[in-house]
Amino acid sequence: MDRMRKLIAEHMVRSVQVSPHVTSFAEVDVTNMVRWRDSVKDSFQKREGEKITFMPLFIEAVVRCIKKFPLVNCSIEGDKILVKKDINIGMAAALPSGNLIVPVIRNADMLNLVGLTKSVNQLAGAARSNKLKPEDTQNGTFTITNVGTFGSLTGTPIINQPQVAILAVGAIKKRPVVVETEQGDSIAIRHMMYLSMSYDHRIVDGALGATFLTAVAQEMEHFDPSREY
Repeated sequence: MDRMRKLIAEHMVRSVQVSPHVTSFAEVDVTNMVRWRDSVKDSFQKREGEKITFMPLFIEAVVRCIKKFPLVNCSIEGDKILVKKDINIGMAAALPSGNLIVPVIRNADMLNLVGLTKSVNQLAGAARSNKLKPEDTQNGTFTITNVGTFGSLTGTPIINQPQVAILAVGAIKKRPVVVETEQGDSIAIRHMMYLSMSYDHRIVDGALGATFLTAVAQEMEHFDPSREY
């Protein structure tokens, strides 16, 4: 192991020892999100000089739900719960060495979609080129990991200490699903994705974990396909 892999190994083992992990799962229809991104990606890049990926859209949905359920945005010190007023979203990224790092978008709730996109792309680019600064990975309050990047449908992520929850987004796949309409049920081809969230059962119980995850899924499903950037 190189030095960084040793640190990652210690971090992961400590997380499992410290936090009793529970993972909840949800299935999401992200068809509106996929179609919207496909329709704006060229104009977005032309206007903003940035490629828009799904990660800023996922972060936007998560931030809205954290505001409704602030307890998932906390840490534990002894028997004290520290609810964070800042919403700093970590996004797990792979380095060229294969090691894992989690750059952080600070005050993600203060950024619009263009700002989130620029932050995501800048941090991902810095990770790929080994140019992340130490402060780029500090003070995260909630983490998102995109296991779908590597083709995985879902996963059971390990909490990034001292946070209490981590969300994994899986690969988006087209599948036939039952759609409820005013005329009755029908089968349609939709873009589907699995979400999985691991959380610290010392503070986030099943009711809160599942409710938060369902809220994120609904936020993604109710994405406005006619919105501006």
